Amino acid sequence: MTEVNRYPLSWPFGWKRTPSMKRKRTRFTGTSYGTYSSGGSYRRQRELTTYEAIKRLDLELDRLRAREVILSTNVELTSRGEPRSGRRAPDDPGVAVYFRLNNKDRVLACDTWDSVAGNIAGIAAHIDCIRGIDRYGVGTLDQAFAGYDALPPPSADNRAPWRGMLQFKPDASVTRNDVDVHYRMLAKQAGTDEGALLQLNLAREAAYKEISA
Repeated sequence: MTEVNRYPLSWPFGWKRTPSMKRKRTRFTGTSYGTYSSGGSYRRQRELTTYEAIKRLDLELDRLRAREVILSTNVELTSRGEPRSGRRAPDDPGVAVYFRLNNKDRVLACDTWDSVAGNIAGIAAHIDCIRGIDRYGVGTLDQAFAGYDALPPPSADNRAPWRGMLQFKPDASVTRNDVDVHYRMLAKQAGTDEGALLQLNLAREAAYKEISA
């Protein structure tokens, strides 16, 4: 899983994307607790934060006994796992979590909801359902993940190298300006194809990272 980025999003190859106009309003919420001046206490439902969603996911992954976890999003996180301040919500709220389970590479991804927090919480809820299969003795975790085995495992082999995506020769000397020129040309050809534009964006980010290294 060495080719997986925490930021920006490394969407799993072969995993279908949800068009932006079909994403649903996030239904996952957080809870605030407090005390009235009169002495009574209250509990209120509010918008779920990304940090809270990550904590939910961490808990479910720990219960699953997942290892080598990488959470990939378009949100920059601090070393403490909190979103960096001053950043606007990303246009693409998709989330993918890569991990090892029973000596196998696994990935779960979600972009059904209109916020990063919602999609992280969605994956956490999904893992809870998967654990139920094993918990109630009806099946096993391996059986629960069997439907995902048809997807290629997360690795460099199933992600197109940025040079190929941006139509550079393997041994070409490339500058940041060259990347921008090729990106604009290919983005224009892609038009409104969200999947193609996503791959181009990932390729450009990978190119920037290698050129500046």
